[in-house]
Amino acid sequence: MYQLATLEPVDYLLIGHLTHDLLPSGERLGGTVAYAGLMAHALGLRVGLVTSWAGELPLGALSSLHIASFPSEKSTTYEIQQTDTGRTLIIHHVAQKLDFYHIPEPWRRAPIVHLAPIAQEVEPSLVRNFSSSLVVATLQGWLRTWGEDKRIRLGEWPEAPFVLPRLGAVVISVEDVEGDEARIEEMATHSRVLAVTEGDEGVRIYWNGDVRRIRPPVVPVADVTGAGDIFAASFFARLYTTRDPWEAGRFATQLASISVTRPGFSGIPTAEEIQGCMQEVY
Repeated sequence: MYQLATLEPVDYLLIGHLTHDLLPSGERLGGTVAYAGLMAHALGLRVGLVTSWAGELPLGALSSLHIASFPSEKSTTYEIQQTDTGRTLIIHHVAQKLDFYHIPEPWRRAPIVHLAPIAQEVEPSLVRNFSSSLVVATLQGWLRTWGEDKRIRLGEWPEAPFVLPRLGAVVISVEDVEGDEARIEEMATHSRVLAVTEGDEGVRIYWNGDVRRIRPPVVPVADVTGAGDIFAASFFARLYTTRDPWEAGRFATQLASISVTRPGFSGIPTAEEIQGCMQEVY
């Protein structure tokens, strides 16, 4: 096992793969755990990240996080292609799966545990292992499948009825389910709290049989990469503090809107921007 930093207790535990992303413009480090981890850190939380990757790229800003990484010959690698019909993902490699035994013992009692699969790498049964934590998830990687052509498609997720009721909150994007409203409604019936992000349309939040839409401010868009992950970390962290999904949704929507105005990791909101969003929400 390859580890960075000391294994002291953490406030926000993330489980999922860092990715090696191949774009027409070059290579970059990615994955939900990267953007969500940096956002949680910006909120003042001590972040622990459990992952598996090959270390092909420098950590850069992620060096500020506490990382327990299990070596893999190849990182989970996505080729991102832009076509006339939108973005296409090709998956070239998948690092090793992550289960409970990969999690350092001091991190197993983290107040917030965020399951963040991007390629079916997180064991769904992990939802049973954190009885004293708020266990939350971004479902993207559990909804993906691929065949011999390595092209990512929407797949079935038979574990949904087992996993969703055991989560304190869930975030998906409307793109994750290819706009399938019937599937969103089905997920909502199984979930305690479900947030569905819709890009510049904002977010829908389902809670206690009600659904509310939160609209984002209009901002100049430089890069939407990671905005959903930044929303998720902000939403989960604020939900833990307030226990109010509507308030958490307003807060997270403001921060996600800031993130799209700058490219890559530079989109992570600053302390001053976070404080400003706190004041706006209230």
